[in-house]
Amino acid sequence: MRLLLDTVTFLWVINDAPELSAQARELFIDAGNEVYLSSVSAWEVALKYGLGRLPLPEPPDRFVPAQRKQHGIDSLQLEEESALHLTRLPLLHKDPFDRMLVCQAIVHSLVILTPDDLVTQYPVRTIW
Repeated sequence: MRLLLDTVTFLWVINDAPELSAQARELFIDAGNEVYLSSVSAWEVALKYGLGRLPLPEPPDRFVPAQRKQHGIDSLQLEEESALHLTRLPLLHKDPFDRMLVCQAIVHSLVILTPDDLVTQYPVRTIW
């Protein structure tokens, strides 16, 4: 299975947080799955860190790549096709980060690991 972590799922995975569902944890640790973190999530982490809303032990430009590497998570870049897919999505909510993750998941046939009920309303496969 090809999995896309939403931003909060990434943060919970790397911290082995109790909020992470058992199913999400199992899918993440299954070596047969490919796991991705979008550059959109890296942007969200950097933005929230810069606003003082997300404390991290080091700046995001070091933290995110180091944590991805340590946990075997591949980077998924935001490319034109995914960005333009946005025009096909219903406006169910206004979070631009979530909407771009949905677009990437649709274009790349990925399953999003997310606890976000709003994301599950989009025409994309989600698991929690």
